[in-house]
Amino acid sequence: MSAASGALGRLVIESLRTRTEVVAAVRDPGRAPEGVPARRGDYDDPASLREAFDGAARLLLISSPELDTPRRIRQHLNAVTAAKEAGVGAVVFTSFLGAGAGATGMTEAYHATEQALIGSGLPYTFLRHPFYSDAFVPRVVDGEITGSAGGRGLNTAFRSDLAEAAANVLTGEGHLGRAYDFTGPLWSHPEVAEELGVPYREVPDAGPGPMSWINAQIRAGLLEQQTDDLERVLGRPPVTVASHIRSIALS
Repeated sequence: MSAASGALGRLVIESLRTRTEVVAAVRDPGRAPEGVPARRGDYDDPASLREAFDGAARLLLISSPELDTPRRIRQHLNAVTAAKEAGVGAVVFTSFLGAGAGATGMTEAYHATEQALIGSGLPYTFLRHPFYSDAFVPRVVDGEITGSAGGRGLNTAFRSDLAEAAANVLTGEGHLGRAYDFTGPLWSHPEVAEELGVPYREVPDAGPGPMSWINAQIRAGLLEQQTDDLERVLGRPPVTVASHIRSIALS
């Protein structure tokens, strides 16, 4: 598993521990999750990736956190080439919704990686993720929930559900050659406020920045795509935002 020291990677390892043998590929082995063998695998060092991937029956290629698109593409292509040269049996790639349709904006690096995997001849599975619910969970502040999304729906999913789905794909059969468009249960800030019994108030964007751009996408209805792929791979309904907030309150 590449990028195994990140938040998603650690959750996948927790889900895999009791199912199969796992090796963590990380830039700094000192930061690897405890309890699993670790190998140095740096996206900017192709030789280290080849050594890290050697002997892997399946590789979970977790997308790089790099924000610079050309560098991110280069890192991913390094990993695809290394997987091919190391004789990896199959690659499961954490992609992003929309990556199959084209290379625009956020999807450019994911699209390039999907195309590279298809062209590599390696057996593959694409797990196209939505935005993480963990970053969008509304907070009740001063007895109310506020938002800037115009009341439109979000198809976000929690990292924990996406990690469990990845573990199921890695250890299950019938997933090779497939692309899953993962979405969580559609929710909106007003709906969550109503379910929790608190008022909702729409507020202006805080100012230019990533969240302002995302809110514009939400207001345009671009995060309302729904599929049942995540539920089918999990074998259960994904966790809802409202139930997550209630569980936090109870704890």
